[in-house]
Amino acid sequence: MTTLVPDEMLDAILAMQVTIAWAGEGRCSPRRLGWWDTDLIDDAGGGDLLARLLPQTHAWASLEAVREAARRTEAKARAKMADPDKMRTLYFLGFELDEQLGDRFAAHKRSVRPPAEALPLPLPLTADFSKEKLVSALQGGDVAFATVPNGRQLKGKRPDAPDALVRRLCAALVPLADQYPLPFYKLEG
Repeated sequence: MTTLVPDEMLDAILAMQVTIAWAGEGRCSPRRLGWWDTDLIDDAGGGDLLARLLPQTHAWASLEAVREAARRTEAKARAKMADPDKMRTLYFLGFELDEQLGDRFAAHKRSVRPPAEALPLPLPLTADFSKEKLVSALQGGDVAFATVPNGRQLKGKRPDAPDALVRRLCAALVPLADQYPLPFYKLEG
């Protein structure tokens, strides 16, 4: 039985996912966090190519591409863990929720609203990157985690609300690391 997540909650999750995906780019100039070797959003990089190829949907296409780069990087990191399917991460929230997020993203892509109007982005993705502003946007309080090989396992009960789960996963990205730190909750059982 599928539990439908409200659109506002899906938008909040997508906003955090694309913000982290944007912040994780490393091929752009100036370089951001460098967690994935992409430059898909900036007008002086891949964003320009996508704008020429997809004049109506380029902003969404750029976000979709960088979100996919982040998802693939995370999937490679998860694959190094024991029981990777029994984890919940920023880009692996479970089949049903991931499907709903994909559908919601596609609906936004078909709309005429730009991402900055459609999503509650914590940072403007067209502004200069600042690690301090990113850390400030991610801090939702102290999130306890244990550093394990290849990741950061969050301690405590996993939040039931998907948006709260994503906020905690994002907060566990702090302190920022040279490589994607893979914050995760382990599923029981």
